[in-house]
Amino acid sequence: MDLTYTDEEEEFREGLRSWLVSALPTLPPKPDPLDWPGRRAYDCGWQRRLYDAGYADVHWGGSPTQRLIFLEETERAGAPYVGANFVGLLHAGPTVAAEGTADQRERWLPPVLRGDEVWCQGFSEPEAGSDLASLRTRAVRDGDAYVVTGSKIWTSHAEVADWCELLVRTDASGPKHRGISWLAMPMDAPGITVRPLRTLAGSTEFAEMFLDEVRVPVANRVGEENDGWRVTMVTLSFERGTAFVGEVVACRRVLGELAGTARKNGAWDDPEVRRRLGRLSAEFRALWRLTQWNVSEAQAGVPGVGGSVFKLRYSHARQELYDAAAAVLGPDALDLGREWNLDRLSSLSYTIAAGTSQIQRNIVAERILGLPKGR
Repeated sequence: MDLTYTDEEEEFREGLRSWLVSALPTLPPKPDPLDWPGRRAYDCGWQRRLYDAGYADVHWGGSPTQRLIFLEETERAGAPYVGANFVGLLHAGPTVAAEGTADQRERWLPPVLRGDEVWCQGFSEPEAGSDLASLRTRAVRDGDAYVVTGSKIWTSHAEVADWCELLVRTDASGPKHRGISWLAMPMDAPGITVRPLRTLAGSTEFAEMFLDEVRVPVANRVGEENDGWRVTMVTLSFERGTAFVGEVVACRRVLGELAGTARKNGAWDDPEVRRRLGRLSAEFRALWRLTQWNVSEAQAGVPGVGGSVFKLRYSHARQELYDAAAAVLGPDALDLGREWNLDRLSSLSYTIAAGTSQIQRNIVAERILGLPKGR
C-alpha cells in the first residue's frame, strides 16, 4: 500500500501551514480549563476561523489523507483542538452526514462547521454503559413528537450544548437491539435537567442528564424508528476509528518533549527510561501507520471495525505514555500543577471511554478474527 503523499496533498499541507503561521498569533488568551462557557466561546471562535479560511469541513468534505494532514499540521503548530465541538464535529456531524436526510444535513451540519452550535452525547445510562443496548430511556410517540423520559450519564459537554445525540427506546417488546432510535434533541427543550460531574482531574466536561417528558420532534429522528442501533454503530465507528486520530499526533509530540525533559533532569541516564521511551516511539509510529491504513480502507466515509483495533491499542499506549512521564518527572509527578500530570489522570479513562477495552476485544475477536461468541 502506498502511504506517501501526492503533490496535490503536499500543496494542501503547505497552504495550511502558511495559514496557521498567520492565524495562531491572533488568537485570544486561552480560558481557564475549568471554565466551560469560556472554553466553548474559545473553541467555537477557532472553528469559525477555520470556516472562514475554508478548512472547517476537512473532517467531512476533505479526503481521508487531507484530514490526516490537517491533524498533523494543526497539532504540530499548537493550534486549538476541537474542544467543546468534539461531539458535533467528530461524532454527531459525521453520523448526520452519513445517515441523515437532505433536510437534516442542511439544518444541522452548517452550524456545526461554523461553530454556531455545540452538541453533546446522550448514550450511556447508569445501568447501560458497556451494555449500551440495555438502555431504558423511553420515547413514546405522540403525534409528530416523541415524549422522552429517563436519564443519561457521562453526557459529554451537556452544560454548554445546543443539541444532544440521544439514544432512546421506542419499542420495549422486541430484542433490545431492535427497539432503539437515534434522536437529535434540542437542549433548550422543557423537562431537561443537567447536573455537571467533576472528574478526577477537576474538570466538568461530563454531566448527568434527567429527562422528564421532553418532547422531541419525530422529524429529528436520524434513520428509521427502531433502527437506531445500526445508526449508533455508525456513530461509534467514527468515535473509535477517527475521533482519536489527532491525539496520536499529540502523543508523539508529548513523547518528544518528554525525551527532552529526561535529558535535562538526568532521567535519560536510566536505561529503563530510555527503553520505555524508545518502545513508545515505535508504538505511536505504528499507530499512525494503522491510522493511515484505516482511513484508506474506509468505505463511504464510515470507518470499519479496524477502528476497534486502533482504539484498543491507543487507549493502553496513552496510559503507558503518561506512566513514563511520571517516571521521568519523579517526585514532581505528584504536583498537579506540572505539565503532563493532569493528562496522566485523564488517561485513566481511555480504556473505558468510547467502549471499554473488553468490548473492543470482543469486537476484534468476533468481527475480525471470526471467533465464536462466548456462551
